[in-house]
Amino acid sequence: MAGETILIVEDNDVLREGLQALLEAEGYSVSTAIHGLDALELMRGIHPDLILSDIAMPEMDGFTFFDTVRTKPDWISIPFIFLTARREREDIFTGKKLGAEDYLVKPVTRHELVTTIRSRLSRSQQLLYAQLQQAYESSLIMLANAIELRDQYTRGHVERVRAHAMEIARFMGWSDARLSHIGFGSILHDIGKIHIRENVLSKTGSLNESEWEEMKRHPTIGAEMVKNIPFLTPAIPVILYHHERWDGLGYPHGLAGEDIPLGARIVSVADSLDAMTTTRGYRIALTQEEAYREILRCSGSHYDPFVVEAFQQVWENIRKNMR
Repeated sequence: MAGETILIVEDNDVLREGLQALLEAEGYSVSTAIHGLDALELMRGIHPDLILSDIAMPEMDGFTFFDTVRTKPDWISIPFIFLTARREREDIFTGKKLGAEDYLVKPVTRHELVTTIRSRLSRSQQLLYAQLQQAYESSLIMLANAIELRDQYTRGHVERVRAHAMEIARFMGWSDARLSHIGFGSILHDIGKIHIRENVLSKTGSLNESEWEEMKRHPTIGAEMVKNIPFLTPAIPVILYHHERWDGLGYPHGLAGEDIPLGARIVSVADSLDAMTTTRGYRIALTQEEAYREILRCSGSHYDPFVVEAFQQVWENIRKNMR
């Protein structure tokens, strides 16, 4: 199915431009980079559905680029194909050992290239649906149990956070597949609170130091709870990192800036908006406008400025959908 975004990483200008023209003629959206570092910079703004990369490149070679991509939670499932002039068996073995989905040797025919790309994109979707079937029953059981254990505030909270996060992500151009990932992440972002003591969750005053340390464990607990459910793997970055802050003063790991997965940065804004506009035992709710201004005020400290900018653009839609 054409329309997917393919990232070509190739230092040869003629070959890169030729591959781009070929794949665009097949209906794909194509982005290009001249080496691994260039590609990583580009991927701050795009999320390719497949990466086609040379190996021998300046600045950062294909193997190092592949390793770096696979260390990022948001990118770990992107199909990766090496395209190279290297024919040595050892190089081919290295590429496959790293876990790349395929290895094509130049010169490659149009038919071979397009067939391989289509196959890998199709296989990626098939795996997603297979994992959904496998995880469907266990996911529903887990979610049902979680809802049973939560109070009315939490049930409404996750629905509202999901709606707000989806609105922001949709404005930012996320594909349907990525929207489903952030949807699951939004629903499950506080799942770890199931294992936080009720007297801590419902305390009307300030938490003491030990209670606060217990509360700060809920993202890690939540990530552990879903890690063995394959279809929910893309939700883990949201669950684990939605309390991180842009300035690095969040928890559980003190990540800062773009080291925080984008989905978690989006849900952080959505979560804060709903928390601020909902009355809890320990404080009175802010008005919608007060909460809106507070999020804008904390842009660059608590929140990613780029996400806050998107939030501003969809604020009217979000406000209409608030309770």
